[in-house]
Amino acid sequence: MVIEVVLLDFYGTVVHEDDVVIDQICETISRSESEAPPPGEVGRFWWRVFSDAFEQSHGIGLRTQREIELESLERTLEHFSADCDAQELSGPLFDYWERPPIFADALAFLASIDRPVVVVSNIDRRDIEQAIEHHQLIFDDVLTSEDVRSYKPRPELFTAALDSAGVSAEHALHVGDSLTSDVAGAAKLGIPVAWVNRKGKPASTTTTPTCEVSDLVSLQPTIAAG
Repeated sequence: MVIEVVLLDFYGTVVHEDDVVIDQICETISRSESEAPPPGEVGRFWWRVFSDAFEQSHGIGLRTQREIELESLERTLEHFSADCDAQELSGPLFDYWERPPIFADALAFLASIDRPVVVVSNIDRRDIEQAIEHHQLIFDDVLTSEDVRSYKPRPELFTAALDSAGVSAEHALHVGDSLTSDVAGAAKLGIPVAWVNRKGKPASTTTTPTCEVSDLVSLQPTIAAG
């Protein structure tokens, strides 16, 4: 495998996901009513509503992550009759997207790469620009769902990244943490994909990555050899 460019997911791969903030919001909703459901139930409902809107959002109907998040949270509050303000609850989440903590191994990984790196992220342009500036990172290109009006695992973000790098699918390596968005999306286009499985999640029975690693540093030999 000749690797000419690394396509890199950002949230969950380079920087931490927002799980902690999401859990805090769900706990706040759960405490807002005496008969409110447990936080886990709130989170599952919220995720279903968010995912449905997310999957339907593309092309001229694209909605930003912030728009989808806020509307899905409003529907969640309404569903559970929770006396909370969606805008207020979302504040810490939006702040997190702009200043997420970075994985220590990501810094070592990025410092070691001698190939072009193109970020491909399901996020709004403003948020990732703020996050990249916050950590003073440098990439060869950054492409977002907002730029191409499509979210992974749909093909548009991947194909835009390949076009940006001027390489064919078989000469790229996509690196990401999501089995659905990253592994399945890239593999469908014939892009070799490294699954960053930091939490030891069970493998998918339908989607197989080219390789699986527990951290980014473990990918260095693969990229060097390619």
